[in-house]
Order: sequence, then structure tokens, then C-alpha cells
Amino acid sequence: MKFLQENLIYIVLIIGSLIALGLPTLRRPGNSLSVLRATQLINQGAKTLVLDVRDVARFAEGRIAGARNIPLKELATRTAELEKFRQRKVIVVCEAGHRAGAASAVLKKAGFAEVFSLDGGMRAWKTQGLLVVRGDAA
Repeated sequence: MKFLQENLIYIVLIIGSLIALGLPTLRRPGNSLSVLRATQLINQGAKTLVLDVRDVARFAEGRIAGARNIPLKELATRTAELEKFRQRKVIVVCEAGHRAGAASAVLKKAGFAEVFSLDGGMRAWKTQGLLVVRGDAA
């Protein structure tokens, strides 16, 4: 008991740190990928779909090459457009990585086999200095 009293501040600090480190994982449902792992999947020709769920204007400002755009608010009603990707890997991208989890949940519910969200979203992609394509193609 004396040990706990003397070291209470350290114990509280350790518990607080563990909680803080675990929160990002708990907030994001489904699987997530680092930028490195996402680029590996894309470059390996693994027939991976990159689905950008940002609005059309943000998508036109810069996107991952080959990405398709369906804004998150429209995704639930437009999943039929992605039917041919149902059994492939899908990497969901948003601006900072927060909305990709919600989009991943929509796709999982619609029966998509392997859905991942990009950790950090387009911000992380740009921070790594990776290719960003401008324009509203795809």
C-alpha cells in the first residue's frame, strides 16, 4: 500500500499514457493502413481500388492517381457503382483519416470483402511527398 501512495503520480501517468495511445485505434472502426502499406498494395498491382470520399472540389484539388471519387454523404446510395470491386481490396481515403472509418463501415455493411482506411488521409499522403494528381478525373 505504501508503494502505491508513494508512486501514485507515476501510476496515473502510465495509465493516462496507455489510454492516450490506445484512443486513436478505438475511434477508427475497421482496418487501417499506413501510407507505406497503402503504396505497397497500390504498386504491387494487387487490383486495389482507392476510393476517395472527400467532396468533389477537394478531390479536384489533388488526389491519389487512379482514385475514384464518391463523397461520403453519397456513398450509401452509390455502392452499386463499385460492384466489380466487391471482392478486391478497397482503400478509403478522406482528408485527415477520420471520415474514412465511417465510409469503411458503409462498405463493409454493403458486403465488401477487404476494406481499409488510410491512416492520416490525404494529409499524410502529401506529407510523405507522394504523387498527387490534380483534376477531376476518375
